[in-house]
Amino acid sequence: MQPTTKESHHAAEAHEEHHHEELGFLRKYIFSTDHKVIGIQYGITGLAFLFFGFCLMLLMRWQIAYPGRSIPFFGPLLERMLGSDVAGGGVMSANLYNSFGAMHGTIMVFLAIVPLAFAAFGNYVVPLMIGAPDMAFPRVNMASYQSYVLGSIIMVVSFFIPGGAAQAGWTSYSPLATSIDTNGQTFWLIGMIFLITSSLLGAVNFIATIIQLRAPGMTWMRLPFFVWAQFVTAFLLLLAFPPLEAAGVMQLMDKVAHTSFFLPTGLSVSGQIAPISGGGSPLLWQHLFWFLGHPEVYVLILPAMGIVCEIIANNTRKPIWGYKSLVYSVLAIGFISFIVWAHHMYLTGMGTKISTFFQTTTMIISIPSVIILTCMFISLWGGSIRFNTPMLFVLAFLPMFGIGGLTGLPLGFNFSDIHLHDTYYVIAHFHYVVAPGTIFALFGGVYYWFPKITGRMMNEWWGKVHFWLSLVFINLVFQPMFAQGMAGMLRRMSDGGVNYSMAQNQGGVIGGLSDAMIHLNVTVSHAAWALGLAQLPFIINFFWSIKNGRKVTSDNPWESTTLEWQTPTPPPHGNFAHAPQVFRGPYEYSVPGKPRDFTLQNEA
Repeated sequence: MQPTTKESHHAAEAHEEHHHEELGFLRKYIFSTDHKVIGIQYGITGLAFLFFGFCLMLLMRWQIAYPGRSIPFFGPLLERMLGSDVAGGGVMSANLYNSFGAMHGTIMVFLAIVPLAFAAFGNYVVPLMIGAPDMAFPRVNMASYQSYVLGSIIMVVSFFIPGGAAQAGWTSYSPLATSIDTNGQTFWLIGMIFLITSSLLGAVNFIATIIQLRAPGMTWMRLPFFVWAQFVTAFLLLLAFPPLEAAGVMQLMDKVAHTSFFLPTGLSVSGQIAPISGGGSPLLWQHLFWFLGHPEVYVLILPAMGIVCEIIANNTRKPIWGYKSLVYSVLAIGFISFIVWAHHMYLTGMGTKISTFFQTTTMIISIPSVIILTCMFISLWGGSIRFNTPMLFVLAFLPMFGIGGLTGLPLGFNFSDIHLHDTYYVIAHFHYVVAPGTIFALFGGVYYWFPKITGRMMNEWWGKVHFWLSLVFINLVFQPMFAQGMAGMLRRMSDGGVNYSMAQNQGGVIGGLSDAMIHLNVTVSHAAWALGLAQLPFIINFFWSIKNGRKVTSDNPWESTTLEWQTPTPPPHGNFAHAPQVFRGPYEYSVPGKPRDFTLQNEA
């Protein structure tokens, strides 16, 4: 005799209570297999590393603005922590500057933004959006986070070993990375292997989850755009990271086992010919690194675009314009991103035909990006816009990402890239895409989904203070760098280019930097420190609101249409009280004839 629906429901509740009774603190919060807990773990860890990487930049900006001067308060502290060999007298040495530069890039990309954009938001939101009870492989999900933490610990520990952390830049170019006589680069490579493994495990899990665990009725063209963005991002990680992991193992062998995968015969190190006979190729490392490096840009930006679309649709109270165009564009970006990598390598002496090919593909990939941005702008037209904190951040994302994209076009042409390569122009372009671009979208996502995760709202007034201060100062940080780069200021100079400029001018060579360009280092540094202070309202608001924020009065405080808002708040184990069924697309706002301005996806 089959049990009734009511009996089955009570049995399920009893099982659920028993399940929770079995879980202790470690099993529930540290070694959890619940996608929501893992998403929160990724989120808190990623935000911590975002702050840490930002602090490294703030210290670097002092050295650039005031070279040779002791860092107030932090200089002696660095000397006690890291040793006088790298920070003598509280003055940042060139080696320490190189370490901070290499680790700032590595931490921001691989330990902060990718875990936040892909793993944190993806883990928490994607299963809820598609109506799934969890990820397809919960234990693989747990292993992914553990591998990420292990790689992160190895990276951080490298600061405290003799000789300090890696100094060869976040790109770890050979033969420089192999010839530096410290263990920092070895730790960097081992850490990267664990971080890449983490991303691969996560990518497989996301792909399987989105394909197999969609709720009944959730067809491909009913997926929220955020899910599409995460789906394509997972494929980018799955296909682009293995070459870099193989390259990392080979460079590690060059470092510790004296192989020569990337080391050429006849290499001179400190005036001595290195005993290398294998005839390796340094350019091979660049090809393998940038084969990941350029899809990585879209790994950062695609989840951000997904967040932006969700918030725009919700706060304009109208459907996203051109949903199918968005989907086809994100698929096109995913494909084309694998055939543009060598535009980072124009100065390696590649032939004109090859450089023309990569120049052409670089221009082509801008087309779907422009389509996505255009759809977002048109979606604002005629909308009843609610200017809350999440919406302010995504509205700022649109022009900031536009500036980042447009300024990237000169770098895509091989002729103009010769003049701009390795200058501050490149820093400004990339950071406009990632800082006021991706990070603003991530802030918007935090404010938007915070009430679903905690059951409380973040303070709206302090959120707007955080937004306006961040918007002003982030532009004051990066906008002057375009001028510095076009004037010829090179990146990775620990003194901000002062000695280089003096040598140029004293030698009678045209091209030394003007005093105005040098003085911009001080202006930019002051803006950077102000930007750091502007994050205090967010940090205080975030932790204060977890316990003291205004409680939400419903499970759907934003009156959204997508499935994640149809769960209890916060979502329990298994997510949904009843398995959802989907009847319509994700953005049915302001449908004529409906009694309210939003129609739920699971509303019959």
